Amino acid sequence: MYQAMTSLGFAAESDYHGEIHLQGAPKGASVLVLGAGLAGMTAAYELRKAGYKVQVLEYNAKAGGRCWTLRGGDRFTEMGGATQHCEFDSGLYLNPGPWRIPYHHYAVLDYCKRFGVHLEPFVQVNHNAVFHASKAFGGKPQKIRAVQADFQGHIAELLHKAVGQNALSASVTREDGDKLLEALRDWGALDGQGRYLKSPAASLRRGYVSDPAGGLMPLAQDSDPLDAAELVRSGLWRHLIDGQEYDYQTTLFQPVGGMDMIAQAFARQVNDLIRYNSKVTAIQQDDKGVTVTYVDREGAGAPMQAKADWCVCTLPLSILGQLPLNVSQDMQAAIRSVPYDASVKIGLQFKRRFWEEDERIFGGISYTDLPIEKISYPSTDYGKPGKGVLLGGYVWGPNAYEFTAMSPQERVKKAVEYGAQIHPQYTAEFDNGIAVGWHRVPWTNGCYGMWTEETRAQHYRNLCQIDGRIVLAGEHASYIPAWQEGAVLSSLDAITRLHTHIVASQRAA
Repeated sequence: MYQAMTSLGFAAESDYHGEIHLQGAPKGASVLVLGAGLAGMTAAYELRKAGYKVQVLEYNAKAGGRCWTLRGGDRFTEMGGATQHCEFDSGLYLNPGPWRIPYHHYAVLDYCKRFGVHLEPFVQVNHNAVFHASKAFGGKPQKIRAVQADFQGHIAELLHKAVGQNALSASVTREDGDKLLEALRDWGALDGQGRYLKSPAASLRRGYVSDPAGGLMPLAQDSDPLDAAELVRSGLWRHLIDGQEYDYQTTLFQPVGGMDMIAQAFARQVNDLIRYNSKVTAIQQDDKGVTVTYVDREGAGAPMQAKADWCVCTLPLSILGQLPLNVSQDMQAAIRSVPYDASVKIGLQFKRRFWEEDERIFGGISYTDLPIEKISYPSTDYGKPGKGVLLGGYVWGPNAYEFTAMSPQERVKKAVEYGAQIHPQYTAEFDNGIAVGWHRVPWTNGCYGMWTEETRAQHYRNLCQIDGRIVLAGEHASYIPAWQEGAVLSSLDAITRLHTHIVASQRAA
């Protein structure tokens, strides 16, 4: 699985080696950057530092692209015209796009450090959160710690029996078999006979019916393991791997106050270069430079043009593929070969933080086979009185297309209905919500670029090559798609190659 994910770019380590130093920019050379997401702002920041004249065209009224946070008072109009007004209380927010940063995303973390973005831990795995299968265990959610301990214990018991009966003698020597038996007893909380049973050792892993206490309080009561056969049939074990995958291993981070703190920090560096509310309508190049036609996003005035010697285009391929663009056939084919995945995020505000007060869930993610797929609890402001916002649904695949087809109000309503099967408090405590379907976000028309092994082999290098005076950058031009790190690394690579090409072209002239 890891090898497959790596080949598709979902489990790759950042290849970042520190701050770049571009030198020798030709005097007066200009670069036009399309898009003020992280890729575009990285390019603008580094190219200006290198001595280029830089201008950025951005569709939205603010920078960041998919590095986006919704707070109380914000308004969002999706394709189709539906407008949502975020009603979250002050200090509460939803990150519709990126919401966590792995510790090995070195470039993003380095820019956060350089630009003064304060980070805090993002809790990926909380053993007190739940796994939920609607048709298993009577639909009752099961604590993650119990599922992990019991699945581990039952598997350890089976292996213990196999080793004890010499069923693995062809692979394990007698001496190694003894060590393996010892390891299985420890790993699976087995008793002296290699059985996984109700016991103090098992309760230390899966939790107690009544926890150890103090003084003359009742004694601790051990808990009963889940039935092995039903546990296997439930499929709950599928989620155990999530926190062990490379992208989600401890420690993960989030910016204090919302993911767009990163976008705001970048914008403070390059804000004077950005022309906002600029919708690109055509991109043309010749042997002298690049001309980009754009209009005011609100529809005011006639079409305008921006010109430069070179262009770094960070527009999502889902947008770029719709524009008149004179690049090579190979690049055109590459642009049109990458579809964009569907995803929906739903933020729900509740009258109180019941997940903490009632269930002692502080951060982390619960998983379900219901269409909402995930519930993520805030990794900040623990124990704070008053209202709270959680991620009430993070939807992918066919469910995402179904949710995207709904009105925003219906998405929120469904998220509350499904979530109430996991947390009955939903019904009484729900306050308001907001839902973003990425195929209806007008500046991306989708969530991220979906490569396959075949399309990467055929088109990836063509997409990333400098084509005349244009080079592309963004998460779609990386082996870390859907991550901000992919966008930043792609940009650094593109502008480094472009700078080398410009300098070489100048010398040749």
